[in-house]
Parts: sequence; C-alpha cells; structure tokens
Amino acid sequence: MPKVSVDIPQELLDDLNRHIGDNKKFITQADAIRTALRKLLDQMDDIDRRHGRLEE
Repeated sequence: MPKVSVDIPQELLDDLNRHIGDNKKFITQADAIRTALRKLLDQMDDIDRRHGRLEE
C-alpha cells in the first residue's frame, strides 16, 4: 500500500486523536484518515452526479 505524508494543523490532529484508541471509533490514525477520505470522495461523487459531471 502506498504511503502519503501530509502536514495538518495541530488542532485537527488533536481532534482526530480524540476518536482513536480502545473503545473508540478508530484503531489508528491511518484507519481514521482512510475512512474520512473515502467518505469525502463519496460526497464529491454525489455532488458531481447531481451536476451531471460524473458518468455512471
């Protein structure tokens, strides 16, 4: 799996980390970021579909 490096503001990282760990939604930062990216791309596809910019 390719690796990607990104710089993000500390506040965003702190917020992300509140959702990671035992008894929380995500096990790792990578898992949380992958899930967020998938959701964002799905939302962008929905928007493009509504505007006729996405071929099925």
